[in-house]
Amino acid sequence: MQRTIRTGVRLGAIVAVTTLLASCGGSSGSAADSTPRVAAAPDPTSAPAATDGTTAAPVATAATTDPQTTVAETTVAETTVAATTDTAATGPAASGPLTVQQLLDLGRPIVLAHAAGENEHPHSTPYGYAESVAAGVDMLDFDVQLTADGELVVQHDDTTGRTTNQDLVVADTDYADLAMLDNAYWFTADCTCTGQPDAAYVLRGMRTGTVAPVPGYSPDDFAIARFEDMVRRFPAMPLNIEIKGTGAPAVAAAYELARILTDNDRLQSAVVTSFDDVVVAAFHELAPTVEVTPGLNLSSAFVLNGTPLPDGMRILQLPVQFGDIEVLTPETIAASHDAGYVIWVWPDDRSWENPDGYTKLLEMGLDGLNINVPDEGVAAVQSFID
Repeated sequence: MQRTIRTGVRLGAIVAVTTLLASCGGSSGSAADSTPRVAAAPDPTSAPAATDGTTAAPVATAATTDPQTTVAETTVAETTVAATTDTAATGPAASGPLTVQQLLDLGRPIVLAHAAGENEHPHSTPYGYAESVAAGVDMLDFDVQLTADGELVVQHDDTTGRTTNQDLVVADTDYADLAMLDNAYWFTADCTCTGQPDAAYVLRGMRTGTVAPVPGYSPDDFAIARFEDMVRRFPAMPLNIEIKGTGAPAVAAAYELARILTDNDRLQSAVVTSFDDVVVAAFHELAPTVEVTPGLNLSSAFVLNGTPLPDGMRILQLPVQFGDIEVLTPETIAASHDAGYVIWVWPDDRSWENPDGYTKLLEMGLDGLNINVPDEGVAAVQSFID
């Protein structure tokens, strides 16, 4: 059985969020929910304001609602997505990736390459992901959003100036133009930043051909990548995916992400999240067999108030600290494990992004390291379990 959803042309006319229900015990995270609903959409300006970041994190005034979302769209390009009665095998093919369940059953902490290991490789580049795979990570971590022409790209910021040689708005730019940019332009060994000596930008120009690429790589490996190309390039790697942004554009990205995971048989080997719980719920309606993790409100409700996650959610993606709030206290970690949840931490702070920091996180009892120096994280886990 199949259902058709439409994805594609321009963000402003794709989808709208229609309902936000309050009930912390709801089913937005259940892996066995009912068939997705497609309903008429009200004014998309009613969608919530954007909250940016790496993944879900608590705030002091946590909401305790469980968002439920109904989505609608008005584009003309059609794509077929498998029905919600997905019957994919619980294990991967011999050459395929581990499923999420198999990752959780490894019996040791896992290592995720956060944004391609952005402290030692250019942020979110194919080169960085390939190097992370070679280092032995268990899972690749992606931020995704849509371009003006409906391509789902691997990109954290909503503009390109922080990492590339030109500052463009992703949502207003076609992919062909984004793909020409040098996505390693501002990368150095110490930071992705401006103001360094020219010699510090050791990978600059490999995208444009003014400098020969690293042996074994091509200029395309230093570009902004389409997410589907990365899925196909790394068929043996499980995927951790954050949908960036909020409201209608992010729900539009959820449609395209559901299509890509379905078309590439990756429903069982992917984890999807967003800072916006409404977007998580919208994606879950489209692909209810894909593992989802809570957004800002639901994570906050658990960390600050002990409110259980919705049925089916079992992975928390949390920072060590959020603002002035210490998130990963011994009490939070113990409560998570008592509830049957696992915690994948994203330290996102250079004081933690080193062998000693990774070892300390492992000793705290965390179940996954979503980190920026993958080879050091892999070595830290191996040392920890030996």
